[in-house]
Amino acid sequence: MGQRATLQDVADRAGTSRTTAHYVLTGRDREMRIAEETRRRVLRAAAELRYRPDLMARGLRTGVTRTVALITDTIATEPYAGDLVYGSLAATAAHGYLLFVTETGEDAALQDQLIGQLLDRSVDAYVYASLFTREVAVPDALAGRRLVLLNCRAPGSGLPSVVPEEVDAGRAAADALLNAGHRDGIWLVGEPNDRVIAARERLRGIHAALAEAGAAPAGVVASTWWPESAYEQFGACLDTGVRPTAVICLNDRVAMGVYQALAARGLSVPADLSVVSFDDSDLAVWLQPALSSIALPHREMATIAVELLLGEGPPAGEEIRVPMPVRLRDSIAPPR
Repeated sequence: MGQRATLQDVADRAGTSRTTAHYVLTGRDREMRIAEETRRRVLRAAAELRYRPDLMARGLRTGVTRTVALITDTIATEPYAGDLVYGSLAATAAHGYLLFVTETGEDAALQDQLIGQLLDRSVDAYVYASLFTREVAVPDALAGRRLVLLNCRAPGSGLPSVVPEEVDAGRAAADALLNAGHRDGIWLVGEPNDRVIAARERLRGIHAALAEAGAAPAGVVASTWWPESAYEQFGACLDTGVRPTAVICLNDRVAMGVYQALAARGLSVPADLSVVSFDDSDLAVWLQPALSSIALPHREMATIAVELLLGEGPPAGEEIRVPMPVRLRDSIAPPR
């Protein structure tokens, strides 16, 4: 009692050889022409004993452990990107695989240690993921392994990657305002840093959509990606007498700072100013009124990455861009 049933235990209860029990439990009974009555006895014995195969031992024999490792920087402890983990878990489970989740904290020594431990466990395949879309240097220890990059890129590596379609997201944000009748008075708020992939690509889409409509940003309020900076910088802009009719914030945290700056001056969304943003974090629905935001498709991205990894996989070096859904809420109205 309390001990794990073995294949020999199943064979003994079924009155067969260990080899016969193995063929039945691995689905090879027809191939080996095992009698139907024998097959039923083996299956009944396995159910009664609650037999589970020893996957570690099988992995040592076959070299296949049915495991995948998700190697992250700070995703596992960051609720903002939890869907990258949830999507990976669901997709691996659907394939009958077990997922190891590791977090390096961007510590190179810890990363090497964790990868070494995963290699020691003969993990079958790897998803290398980043909290923010960025270019990465893939660890040498993963060279030649089954590997897909998630929310990051490694130019020149020949590795497939899955990233959000940020350019189209920028277009969608601008279109949300254009469709509401805004043309003049649209301002941008955030950090227009060309080294940040999300900012660079979102801005490219925004400028393209506005230009096609015969419009252009009326101004830019530079701030970091956090509410405090947006509150201070956008508030300072308002204090000069500037009155935008709409703003595009580069993420939801920036939008929160904009909301606070407006409230502090007796202004409101969307009566005085329309707001659209990116990421569709929890902030978007907590803010009042609820914020229109272009969502990061983290769960879909993770699912696609695992499907590529456990399926035939994409051509070497292919970049899969996943559309970012538009979540229109109450923060957009026609110009006052």
